[in-house]
Amino acid sequence: MLVFATETSCDETSICLMQNKNILEHVTFSQEIHKKHGGVVPELASRSHLEKIQNITSDLFLRTNIEPSKIDVFAATCGPGLIGSLLVGSTFTKSLAISFQKPFVPINHLEGHILSTSFNNNIKFPNLILLLTGGHTQVYLMRNEKDIELLGQSVDDAIGEAFDKTAKLIGLSYPGGAQIEIEALDGNEDRFILPKPLIKEDNFNFSFSGIKTHINLLTKKNKIDKKFVKDLSASFQRNISEILIEKLERGLKRLSHDRININSISIVGGVSNNKYIQKKIESFFTKKSVEIYYPLKEMMGDNAAMIAWACLKFYDKSRSDLFFKPKPRLSVRSIL
Repeated sequence: MLVFATETSCDETSICLMQNKNILEHVTFSQEIHKKHGGVVPELASRSHLEKIQNITSDLFLRTNIEPSKIDVFAATCGPGLIGSLLVGSTFTKSLAISFQKPFVPINHLEGHILSTSFNNNIKFPNLILLLTGGHTQVYLMRNEKDIELLGQSVDDAIGEAFDKTAKLIGLSYPGGAQIEIEALDGNEDRFILPKPLIKEDNFNFSFSGIKTHINLLTKKNKIDKKFVKDLSASFQRNISEILIEKLERGLKRLSHDRININSISIVGGVSNNKYIQKKIESFFTKKSVEIYYPLKEMMGDNAAMIAWACLKFYDKSRSDLFFKPKPRLSVRSIL
């Protein structure tokens, strides 16, 4: 089956052609316009999607010599995300489906992330998913690919948001995650002791806003020079890693009491790109015989390949719905 998918939930305009388990073409355009604003401006994001999506789609079909009429199914992210951005991608994709009289399948952005590791890994179930993005920090239990349960999430800021806000406070550019990782390479991670909210609670809930508040106070008490930026970046990165590891460990113990023994952990979403976090989690959990999975690098951030893959995994005619309305707060399993 040949799938055309779009992903426009935030500030990436992404399209993908996937046939069975082969990515034929995958294009992701990252909007640079938000850098000068220090964060995503919804109206500008929507406008950029409008400007780009038609051009990159036309180029894709010309480059591949594949006629759009040969597509078996069209799929698009329909939530969660910025409503304007979701409307651009889903409306554009629906128009293609109507034009060529093919099914349109609405896809949940989070389910795309959750299923992304199954593209390049043989998942051992039950699988715990740690979803780390700019808008979400969540933990899911996946007993199998059709039985997914939300176990916990951030009660305030998402982890990616915490990276971006911290970066802004210490004078780094947007997006902040990659900048902090670079600065941390030469920093002293022992210099600053940062708070670990909710760390002692035996659940999978997180809180990151208090860390940002603490860092804001540090910036007012210290000179923000190169050494401060590097040391704070390193300390922040270490603190975040320790929070993730301890919360996962406590959560796994709680699950074992319910006779749910986790064999593997999937780390998905844009923040899963962070090599320091990867190394720390791998070092801790491989000693406990828990396998760690990641998506392909091109399927870590917001991307259309994971949307195409989610469509392929669960496609049937009953899922086709041209009248599905994008929802900014769409929850997992509200489509399937």
